[in-house]
Amino acid sequence: MRVLIMSDMEGVSGIVTWKQVEGGSPMFEEGRRLYTEEINAAVRGAVAAGATEIVAVDCHGAGGDWTFNSYVPELLHPACEWVAHHTWSRYTELLEQGCDAALMVGMHARAGTPDGVMCHTISTVTWRNLWFNDDLVGELGINAALCGHFGCPVALVTGDEATCREGREILGDDPVYVAVKRGLSRYSARQIPPVRARQMIEDGAREALSRVKKGHVYTVGSPTTITVEVETVDKVGQFRNKRGVEVIEKLKVQSTAANWMAAWDQIWPQAEK
Repeated sequence: MRVLIMSDMEGVSGIVTWKQVEGGSPMFEEGRRLYTEEINAAVRGAVAAGATEIVAVDCHGAGGDWTFNSYVPELLHPACEWVAHHTWSRYTELLEQGCDAALMVGMHARAGTPDGVMCHTISTVTWRNLWFNDDLVGELGINAALCGHFGCPVALVTGDEATCREGREILGDDPVYVAVKRGLSRYSARQIPPVRARQMIEDGAREALSRVKKGHVYTVGSPTTITVEVETVDKVGQFRNKRGVEVIEKLKVQSTAANWMAAWDQIWPQAEK
């Protein structure tokens, strides 16, 4: 069984502010340890379920050389390998080889979610809303669509309650959802202590992979139209003159192509968080 772990930092238990996820901040070192241990929990669950190959991908843009490079290597579980410092949403090697399931760990809610802890979509200052055809999505949806393009089901989603709710909107009830905190505002939460949260993630990963055939393969549909609504009119400029992308309203741009990957290739990469 081949398992891909796609991870982000904002959905980890114990993390509620930017200084905990920004490389170089004094609080970042604790945050990255909390982050790494939730990855380890998912790895333990995957091993218990019989996974033979586990690759964890760091998808957190922490800034500078910490971007997509925030795990603490010496703390990582020895049963996994990990991908560091690779362009976001562009690691496809395991998916191309044939991946049995994806585990989404530490995910956060899309921009504008009132109870979403540190909610945003890709950029905290550029992207307001993102649609794949008619689906309003956030980064969880992007990761799910990437996996779905290669026929890989999402088996597990962890993060706050808002993220789990968002997951059910596009993935349904087949995946296992583990909420490790409940947002009280964008920067506060009632949280499950990390030790207990990790056990929940481990148990969730084991359960998810034991029933992986029920995992949901998220397919956007073909052809695909990706619509981005930005925060301010000046942000539209970065999308102009891209092949296949057009400005449809003063704050909206669209990319249309034969399938999701082709449409995504036309519009990404853009500003990082």
